[in-house]
Amino acid sequence: MEQARDYIAGLIARARKAQAVAERWTQDEARRVAAAIGWLAVQRAEAWGQASFDEIKMGDVPSKVARTIARAKGLMRDLNEAKTVGIVDVDEAKQLMKIAKPVGVIGGIVPTTVPEGVVFIKAMNALICRNAIVLAPHPRADKITNLVAGDIRRLLRTMGLPEDLVICIEKPTLDKTDELMRQCDLIIATGGAGLVKAAYSSGTPAYGVGAGNVVTVIDETADIKDVAHKIMESQINDQASGCSTENAAVIQASIYDATVKAMIAEGAYLCTPADKAKLQATLWKDGHLNGDVIVRPAAFIARKAGIDMPADRTWILVEETGFGSDFPFSGEKLSVVVTLYKYDRFEDAIALVNGIQAYSGAGHSCGIHSFDEDHILKFAMETKTSRVAVRMPQNKSNAGNWNNGMPFTITLGCGTWGKNITSENITWKHHLNTTWVAREIKNYKVPTDEELFGDVIKERKLFEGY
Repeated sequence: MEQARDYIAGLIARARKAQAVAERWTQDEARRVAAAIGWLAVQRAEAWGQASFDEIKMGDVPSKVARTIARAKGLMRDLNEAKTVGIVDVDEAKQLMKIAKPVGVIGGIVPTTVPEGVVFIKAMNALICRNAIVLAPHPRADKITNLVAGDIRRLLRTMGLPEDLVICIEKPTLDKTDELMRQCDLIIATGGAGLVKAAYSSGTPAYGVGAGNVVTVIDETADIKDVAHKIMESQINDQASGCSTENAAVIQASIYDATVKAMIAEGAYLCTPADKAKLQATLWKDGHLNGDVIVRPAAFIARKAGIDMPADRTWILVEETGFGSDFPFSGEKLSVVVTLYKYDRFEDAIALVNGIQAYSGAGHSCGIHSFDEDHILKFAMETKTSRVAVRMPQNKSNAGNWNNGMPFTITLGCGTWGKNITSENITWKHHLNTTWVAREIKNYKVPTDEELFGDVIKERKLFEGY
């Protein structure tokens, strides 16, 4: 423990020295650094994708390459509009001014599933806000995390900037990660529930994320073929590595059979009850997801489970009726496996979504395929969720895309439902401190009691006895 503490203290000291240089950047200088990292990601997407797959053996290279390019470009779209230096907001009416300032040294926790994306996105967000960042890799993704960080460090050197604005822990251990979370100024934690809980318990301010277990509702007005195609797109995108991938579909009873048929036409395989039992025994070991089979092609999973599945099937369907610990398929699967539910009344669909996500994925995201605006609004109002994607593949929408206005990110807050401090997409604005400057408002007016409290003043019986 002492050795880990001293090692991290050395990294933090180096990062602080580098951050003192970044603190003097202008807005244009900070934006240029972020843009350089983003363009580096575009150039290195193929190399990083291949290296990531070679090490973690999850997903597929083309999906990783496409995601890196899309995220780098999309994030830069948002950063080109970001105000992160100096005076960033003035409210003349309230005589308030807001000044943006760096946080200092950020501790970036990197998961196994998408290490390459998490590294460059965290670096872009940190540096445009004039921070330094120290990255903690997952032991299973040590090489790729250090590779991406090393490429960024070389870029910074070429730009004549301190390379220690981005530092990566070498030979990661739990003790080193714990020490980083204790010694940095802010934690941005992307990873499993245990890691996020540790971040919140570290004593350091933290933005963490909850588990993903996305559920999508398909009502009777949906375009069934379009729905099936979009859910398929989510599944095969990096073999469902993303936390926003649909894990379950809740389908109106009158269109259930037709929807399943459309999914099969899009490459899905519908499990028999015997297949389902085999799949359950393979996906979970001792109550936990089996790391040897998650984020793998459907054929690989089926072979491991002993399921006789046609070779052309690319994702798997499992029918279910309940949720909770007795129904493991109701939880997050990190696999190309979609759990199917049937509902009659729309109120039943909402209750089912809330029940599933109370068990797993609380607050993360859910979606709806419907052309009934009343259904869409009711769904958004009554589900305990941070995001509702309407008629879109969730894997390609919740974290930002060109066809919607969600901020580009790779870290999704889940609100208090998911034990998180925010329900927003974690972006550059979460990497800042702000100073408010308040001046006196001349000729201010104090509202009357009637203006402030309205008709409640007249309800005297409410206040009798006080």
